[in-house]
Amino acid sequence: MGMRKRKWTALWVVLASLLTAVFLSACGGSGGDGGSLTVYSGRSETLVGPLIQRFEDSTGIDVSVRFAGTPQLAATLLEEGGNTPADVFFAQDPGGLSAVAELLEPLPVGVLGMVPRWAVSPTGVWVGVSGRARTVVYNTERLTPEDLPEDLTGFADPKWKGRIGWAPANASFQTMVTAMRTMWGEDKTLRWLKDIQSNDPKVYPKNTPIVAAAAAGEIDVGLVNHYYLHRFLAEEGDSFGARNYHPPAGGPGAIVMVSGVGILSASDNQENARRFVDFLLSEESQRYFVEETFEYPLAAGIPVAEGVAPLSEINNPDLSSADLADLEGTQKLLRKAGVIP
Repeated sequence: MGMRKRKWTALWVVLASLLTAVFLSACGGSGGDGGSLTVYSGRSETLVGPLIQRFEDSTGIDVSVRFAGTPQLAATLLEEGGNTPADVFFAQDPGGLSAVAELLEPLPVGVLGMVPRWAVSPTGVWVGVSGRARTVVYNTERLTPEDLPEDLTGFADPKWKGRIGWAPANASFQTMVTAMRTMWGEDKTLRWLKDIQSNDPKVYPKNTPIVAAAAAGEIDVGLVNHYYLHRFLAEEGDSFGARNYHPPAGGPGAIVMVSGVGILSASDNQENARRFVDFLLSEESQRYFVEETFEYPLAAGIPVAEGVAPLSEINNPDLSSADLADLEGTQKLLRKAGVIP
């Protein structure tokens, strides 16, 4: 009888476990099947991978992510059209999102209203989720802020020959050039690009190695986004040999760009896509951008990270997201200047 009782007890344990799993699945709890979501991310895995994992863990949604540069993913989406497997495009800059605007689904007014008007699509098909300021990173042993020009035009001077680092293929750099075209016009922007080329800049694939190179003295200045420096400072402390300089005269070198997100109209997972957008604008995610990536929060009521210059101290030019949308025109000009192949 004792053996038979133990068998029945074991059977009830198995049945109870199965019933619990079914209940959690039905409720969408941990361990349940929340469905799937495919994200094309122009933000790097090191920056946003942990945040996407939080979303997956909290919702039970199985998230598949394709990481690549924003321009490359925008081109892929245009090629795939209505056959894209992507549900969401999480882009590094407005240009990439605007390039595929015709493929995106209009977002609810309530979602668009959670951030400043300048941080949303002119047609309401994407919303900004974090802000990044363009800046100049400089080597602190060789330079002080007083040695630096008031705007980017000063770096065209031949005295900067061999001292500049840039990443022309990077989406944020290309957004900055789009701002130049809007503010300066095509001719002046082309001249600036050629003048910098004449100064023999060192080319890097992205922002992180530029900041490291500035601290190491490989270059004196680099054209980057603000938050990369703060990641180094958090890891290496105040002895790190580089700092940010926000050009006081403003202009394209001081623009504040948004990373943003849009939902593909062709998506078969619209509900999960909307949950992902809502999650990126939640207090949890906005604090993540502040505390983990040192970006600017766009939802109201959340302060910037310690040591990050407040937006009120940056001479951000008055540009709309529409002013930063023409990625294709910028790439054409960069090729004309011989800056990218």
